Amino acid sequence: MDILIVVGSENDVSEMDGLVQILKKFDVSYEMHVSSAHRSIKRTVDIFERAESKGFKIIIAAAGMSAHLPGIAAACSILPVIGVPIPSSSLNGLDSLLSIVQMPGGIPVATTAIGKSGALNAALLAVSILSLNNPALLNKLKKYRKELEGKVVKSDLNLNNTIK
Repeated sequence: MDILIVVGSENDVSEMDGLVQILKKFDVSYEMHVSSAHRSIKRTVDIFERAESKGFKIIIAAAGMSAHLPGIAAACSILPVIGVPIPSSSLNGLDSLLSIVQMPGGIPVATTAIGKSGALNAALLAVSILSLNNPALLNKLKKYRKELEGKVVKSDLNLNNTIK
């Protein structure tokens, strides 16, 4: 397996749809678990401490509210950790973002945007990291970026054809 994904609650799983789609598109293997930094700390620590020995290369941890999960992941593993803030409270994820982005110096957590776009970008960041040692994956990523560019150009052409 390449990517370990851990979400803090079953409610957070739906926010990961785009992340899962990207990993499948790039044929990147992953495993997903629900485990809480607050409600199941021993289990959570065990999952993260075993990640490297199980062959994972990157951890993506998604959590809402106080969002301790990515920090726990980074504290328990030497693997790169990408934190995804989930908009699960009345603060619409701002609390999660601030919790994740303010990790103390020394134990880093990369932080993405809040919610679905953050999950999508977490997957793409993970693919980018994995592509450093995988030329085939790097080529897929370059092709994906060209496809994105092509969609923008097509949108522009459609817009200009509509205006005329």
